[in-house]
Formats: sequence, structure tokens, C-alpha cells
Amino acid sequence: MVSLMITNRIIPCLDVNEGRVVKGVNFVQLRDAGDPVEVAKKYDEQGADELVFLDITATHEGRDITLDMVQRVAEQCFMPFTVGGGIRTIDDVTRLIQAGAEKVSINTAAVFDPNIVKLTAQRFGRCATVVNIDPKRVPMNELRARCKNTDSPVESTIKPGYGFEIHTHGGRKPTGLDPVAFAKQVVELGAGEIILTSMDGDGTKDGYDIEITKLIADAVNVPVVASGGCGSPEHMRQVLTETRADAALAASIFHYGEYTIQETKEYLAKAGLPMRMLEPVAN
Repeated sequence: MVSLMITNRIIPCLDVNEGRVVKGVNFVQLRDAGDPVEVAKKYDEQGADELVFLDITATHEGRDITLDMVQRVAEQCFMPFTVGGGIRTIDDVTRLIQAGAEKVSINTAAVFDPNIVKLTAQRFGRCATVVNIDPKRVPMNELRARCKNTDSPVESTIKPGYGFEIHTHGGRKPTGLDPVAFAKQVVELGAGEIILTSMDGDGTKDGYDIEITKLIADAVNVPVVASGGCGSPEHMRQVLTETRADAALAASIFHYGEYTIQETKEYLAKAGLPMRMLEPVAN
């Protein structure tokens, strides 16, 4: 019998705006990072485990994601490929799958119509159904006033007096939703994976938000991808060892050449984390 080891995944993320890969801080101050097709090809060659492609302004601008770009990126990738941004209906999901996405990441639409998660899972399977949750710490008095899906929103132990609230539309709109309760809800509806993007950490390179990642990963029985704040492979080691997160997503450290995928995996492997490494090329 062959034993298959479950490895931790390292996932670069392409935040795309107006046809270019960009990266900002706390979802703003966007900086160019290249052509999506070329960047995707580079990460595929470097041995990334998966790729996440997010059209970060599609929902805010009320437009569809660019299907042609998704198709061109999919043609360059031989790894699992998740696409999000601008999804409003199950027909949008269908078009993305047909364009080459292996998974779809549903964010704002899942908040306003959670049934889209159920419909996606029914049509394409739980493995293709990803929900992206963007939490931010806000004062508890504000959160209690807006709170919709729980009588007792989770309070931060690191920053007392603040609780976690989901934001939508690229982090622009508070929702009154507690991310822990919402994560449980979407998993019950059929989500097979959660991408958890800390708005407080996004682009800061100060490290992942261990607190909210641990809360979410402990609350659900599906893989959780930690996102927001990665500044080094050490930050990945921390979140993968201190929480039950299955994968670590990063953008800036890869886009601007601070670390390669291989260097990152070698660091994590030396720290004792199971990694899928590139096979040596035969002479």
C-alpha cells in the first residue's frame, strides 16, 4: 500500500486590476507587479502548489471578471487554479469554470446570497467551491450594533474592545457579520475551502493574523488558506505551525523577487513542514 503524505501548500496570489497584477496595503495603494499570464507562468515553473487569481475591483465596479484573461492564464498553468472577483450568480461561476478555473472563490456574493455557495457545490462539487472571507478588527460597540449572524460576536484577545467583522466589495463595506459564524454557515452550505484574508494584515508584511486564522481553522472541518500580511517564509512557518491552516497564500514577497517559491519551500521543509518539492530535472 502506498502512503500519501498530506503536504502544506504554498499559493501565490494574483490580485488583478485593469489587466495587470497589482499589490497594495490594506486593499489600497496599488502597485504594478506585471502581466498576469507571464506571472502565472513563472509561478508554475517555480513549483507553486496552486494559484489564486482575484479580480479585486470587479465587484466594486459592478462588472464581470475578464474571461479571456482567465482562459489565457489557465492555458499557462498546470496546477490548481482558483478564480474570484465579480461573481454574482451561478452563471458567472459556470463561465469561470468553462474558461479554465478549477475552483471559484466567492466573496461578496456569498454574503448577500449564501445560496450561491450551495448552488456552486451542487453543480461543480465541494472541491470547486471556495469562499473568501475578509475580516477586520472593529470596535465592539460598532460590531454589536451591526451584528447580524450571532448574538455574541468574537472579541479579539490581542486587541481588547475590538471584534472581527467581515467586509465586502474589496474591503470597502462592513457587513455586521461575524467571520467565525459565517465560516461555519458556508461550510454547511457546501464550501470545500476557506481563503481567509486579514484586512488588517493585507500588504503590511508584518505576518499573518494568527488569532483570526486559528479561530476560523478551529471552527471548520475544511482546508483554510491563510492570507494577508506575509513578509517572509518565517511568517508562513508561524501560521502553519501555530494554527490548523492547511496553506499559506502570499503575493508581495513573490511578485517583487524577495523570495522564490523554491526558496520558501526549502525553508519550510527544513523547519519540518511537509512540502511538495520540484522533481530534479534529468540530464
